[in-house]
Amino acid sequence: MRVKSLIALSLLLTASNAVLADSSERDLKCLALNVYHEARGEPLEGQLAVAMVTMNRVYSKSYPDTVCGVVWQRRQFSWTHDGRSDRPRDQQSWKVAKQISEYVYNKYDKHRDLSGGALDLTKGALHYYAPKHANPNWANYKEVTSKIGGHIFLKGRKNNRS
Repeated sequence: MRVKSLIALSLLLTASNAVLADSSERDLKCLALNVYHEARGEPLEGQLAVAMVTMNRVYSKSYPDTVCGVVWQRRQFSWTHDGRSDRPRDQQSWKVAKQISEYVYNKYDKHRDLSGGALDLTKGALHYYAPKHANPNWANYKEVTSKIGGHIFLKGRKNNRS
């Protein structure tokens, strides 16, 4: 009886690890797509910052708790609802986006905790926009935390943290 329980537990753990690996791969791809479509023309710091905002949202109680949930949340990132193909065409930019995403996905949380947030280029931003392409009204109600490349990064006002 005990052997059967151990075998069942082993199978359950193996299946759970496979599900975790699948969800991690999906989240990595979602993060890379977001970096690619939102910031591929930006310097590396700008691409890192976009990945950091995405992860900041994952850690925030105001957003979904998975990368794919954040990226595909209705009308949050323009590329997800612009009617164009989401398939990366620029292979070099796609390679860089995947490298940045892998680093941020696997290391950012640990570094963020160890540094007390000091390594967050965006200083806790949950939003950003590119003034060259848009001037959203909601930005008037947010606090600018940094300007990196062609993006302005923002977080909620002191009395409104979202």
